[in-house]
Amino acid sequence: MIAVPALLLLPSTTCALSLQSLPDAPKQSRRSFLASGASVASLSLVFPSNNIANAASTPSVYEGMSAFAANKVEESVAIYDSIIRENPKRKPFLWQRGLSLYYAERYVDGAEQFKTDVAVNPNDTEEQIWHLLCLAKTDGVGSLDKAREQKLTVGKDRRPVMRLVQKLFLGDTASEAELIAMAKDSNVGNKFYASLYLSLYYESLNDEKSSKEWMSNAVATEYAKSVGSRDPMVDVAKVAIKRRGW
Repeated sequence: MIAVPALLLLPSTTCALSLQSLPDAPKQSRRSFLASGASVASLSLVFPSNNIANAASTPSVYEGMSAFAANKVEESVAIYDSIIRENPKRKPFLWQRGLSLYYAERYVDGAEQFKTDVAVNPNDTEEQIWHLLCLAKTDGVGSLDKAREQKLTVGKDRRPVMRLVQKLFLGDTASEAELIAMAKDSNVGNKFYASLYLSLYYESLNDEKSSKEWMSNAVATEYAKSVGSRDPMVDVAKVAIKRRGW
């Protein structure tokens, strides 16, 4: 059986637990549900339309996350799609599907997923950024500059690192140097997230050399190796390395 990531990600408005329990982790992320310590009450949030007794027969988000972490990206998409068929109301909460669609190179579908997510989680900067990343890869848009014309509106992120990332993706080039500085000299969580999103930014610009450098830095951080190893965004970084052949 594939090892299941211990973090189950829920929208910030419904999270019962926080990454604050991880040292130096970026605070207030929607990616902050520690499944390893989940109570029955917390688990019910994962299945908003079903009770715990019915959850066992419902396609599992864990299965999708586990398949993604094992680089079985297309399989993870199929799992999330089966969840939506079982209960269409869950689609806006399946931001994990958007990540899988991005790495499956289904960019139009990925952009649509993140746009749907924002309807229920309007303060998530990362939804906005991944939406831009998907749009930048679509035939009808083709660049980050043009993608910005269709940017989603979200609230202010509480995490300094993500505010810098947002500025960069929205065209504030001065924030690039600030983010690089943070990736080199900050707490372990900020170093990881700054490196991860710098890589994705350069990927959106088709700068493979810089993208490879920063994604490699991300997976080499202490956060990725230890205190944040259960964070599914670490899985994203590792999958990116594998899918890009780095």
